Amino acid sequence: MTQTNFLIGRGELLTFDIKAPKRGGEKVEIYSFDEAKSRMIPQFSHASSMLDDLPQEACPRDFAVARLTLNPSFIAKSYFPTNLLRSAGLESIGSRTVEIVPERWSKKDSPIKCTTTELFVAGKRSSFRHMIQWVDQVEQGSDEAVDLAHVEQFDGLSVEDRVRDYGSKNERFFEVGIHLLPDEDNAFIKDGFEKFAKKHQIKLHRKLSFQAGNLWFVPVEGSCDNIRDVANYSFVRVIRPVPKFRGLRPMQRTKEVSVKCQLPDAQPLSDTPKVAILDGGLPKTHPIEKWVRSYKVLDPDAKDDPDGLDHGLAVTSAFLFGPIQPESVAPRPFAYVDHLRVLDNDAETEDPLELYRTLGLIEQVLLSRQYEFINLSLGPDMPIEDADVHAWTSVIDDLLSDGETFMAIAIGNNGERDRESGNARIQVPSDSVNAVAVGAANDTESSWRRASYSAFGPGRSPGIVKPDLMAFGGDALRYFHVLSQGKKPSLVPQLGTSFASPYLLRSAVGIRAILGSELSALAIKALLVHGSDHANHNKFEVGWGKVPENLMDIITCPSGVARVVYQGELKPGKYLRASLPIPKDGLSGRIRLKATFCYASPVDPQDASAYTRAGLDIVFRPNESRVKEKKSNAESKGFFDMKKYATEEEKRADMGKWETVLHQEKSMLGKTLNAPVFDIHYNAREAGAATTRADKIKYALVITVEAPKHADLYNEILKTYQSILMPIQPQVSLPIRV
Repeated sequence: MTQTNFLIGRGELLTFDIKAPKRGGEKVEIYSFDEAKSRMIPQFSHASSMLDDLPQEACPRDFAVARLTLNPSFIAKSYFPTNLLRSAGLESIGSRTVEIVPERWSKKDSPIKCTTTELFVAGKRSSFRHMIQWVDQVEQGSDEAVDLAHVEQFDGLSVEDRVRDYGSKNERFFEVGIHLLPDEDNAFIKDGFEKFAKKHQIKLHRKLSFQAGNLWFVPVEGSCDNIRDVANYSFVRVIRPVPKFRGLRPMQRTKEVSVKCQLPDAQPLSDTPKVAILDGGLPKTHPIEKWVRSYKVLDPDAKDDPDGLDHGLAVTSAFLFGPIQPESVAPRPFAYVDHLRVLDNDAETEDPLELYRTLGLIEQVLLSRQYEFINLSLGPDMPIEDADVHAWTSVIDDLLSDGETFMAIAIGNNGERDRESGNARIQVPSDSVNAVAVGAANDTESSWRRASYSAFGPGRSPGIVKPDLMAFGGDALRYFHVLSQGKKPSLVPQLGTSFASPYLLRSAVGIRAILGSELSALAIKALLVHGSDHANHNKFEVGWGKVPENLMDIITCPSGVARVVYQGELKPGKYLRASLPIPKDGLSGRIRLKATFCYASPVDPQDASAYTRAGLDIVFRPNESRVKEKKSNAESKGFFDMKKYATEEEKRADMGKWETVLHQEKSMLGKTLNAPVFDIHYNAREAGAATTRADKIKYALVITVEAPKHADLYNEILKTYQSILMPIQPQVSLPIRV
């Protein structure tokens, strides 16, 4: 009988710290000091006048907020205008990406419309008033002068800059994002806004508010006309109508036809994984009691939503069994599950504030740290925006930033809406960089494609590749069959990303159930990305691709293939060298090298343009003997090309380094590899600027070497690294139908 070769573990033992390489030269300046002064003085004057025109009550303690737009050639963290702001008595409190036509830039061609970074800067109105005098005191050649030359525009904020959309004329509920000052007691800003809103007949629902980073999200109630007046409050970042909940299905299916199936007799494969489905609850009678460890109603004062019960049962069925074939025996579940009702009968009523109550319940679950695997198949009916990060995304990302939880989130069923307007784009909170955004494929076979209803990417940068992964979700020609209410198992046909998401979570839990706790949540995420197939579809439709139906394709190594998992921590500012495993005598013939990095990152919700605080610079050095004169490291060769998904300006700012998932494969001759390595540099930033306060982050790296001329490659590598690398052995009896 042929031996099954499982994943090789302990790759982190092939890593070691190295010294930092020498940095490159300075960037050529665009504006001279005199040009910068003549350009900015009138802009500072105009901004100050706008702020002085605001009523006193709109500027708590006389603080006001303006916007500073950087020239697109200077948006990397190393150009953050720290010295300018400190010297002028101002502070950056957030940022976003905007489009401008710069007067001049570093490219040879004439400037055209492009993206850049806009900073929100706060200070006393007297500080803004004195900026003209401040410019005259700046010395040429100083750090402040250099920062000044990197500024393209400086201005105040109008009502139109803050109000995204008034909605319909009868709109009564809005959500307001309020800037807060970093590391300060911000009660005066919150209280000042409540007092200002009350003056304009706007009611705050303060008990339902959320703080994420330095943003305070609070729902308010009032007329569109009065909302315009409230937008003059200096710390207001954004105002938009409170979105409704997504529909629970892309379409409703009748239950006229009952299709039978048989459920397995066995208990789950493992009782170790702790899994939670956050959804609409379970009906009183259902056939899955045997596998539901517990059922919790998180708001006992609210009644069930009838559609929510059907949806909750269907989502839980999709996790336990995947798509069940009619008149057949369902697959054995990998683990028990807890179902937590976070959606109740208020969700479909005229009370849009239920959106905030539901987020509060989700936050409660994440804060409990009880679960390593979570599914969320609901959220606001709101396509993501590039300029701002929503409260749902911010709260979830922050609580997932330790890398300890694998959370699958459905991207939404709005893919058939207008794409040009952005209405078909993935929905909040699937733009999370620390969760796994799941889209729906129309089939389980190799001929699959994106289901027509499944939302589109791209995500926001960073987080540009969205969805992360695809899983079967059904379509009109092949439904996703799930269990319906009643004690006896019967099926109903469904379709939607709501079912693709728990089906993908089933694969993640299956890996944990089979291989045990040696693999972290991040490693499982990396393995799913690593094993996915994009089938030559557009990355902004399918992300990294569809996960294999058979888990053995992910966790085993066929002939001529070796797959190694690295798990560890990265220190801010340090360089880690990861050796790639190859046999002692090298490789022959053409080989294929595939690598996937995943890491969890703290986030800055107020900085949409610099959302992730952690980023990786990764350099591939294939041959240690190829060292140029006067160089201490071997020559590098491109491997990860995330930058091709960024704009020209983002490429210049190395935006690709801030992506929390990096995945690529390259073909090369085996003889070109001689002690190959990845050099990994962990960049840290805070609020878009360099920082010395960053913590270590967790990472996972999966490397696959495919060498057809080395049929026994797996054992060759284990022999070469016999005292270091070891197979990850299954913790359960196999074979099993997976």
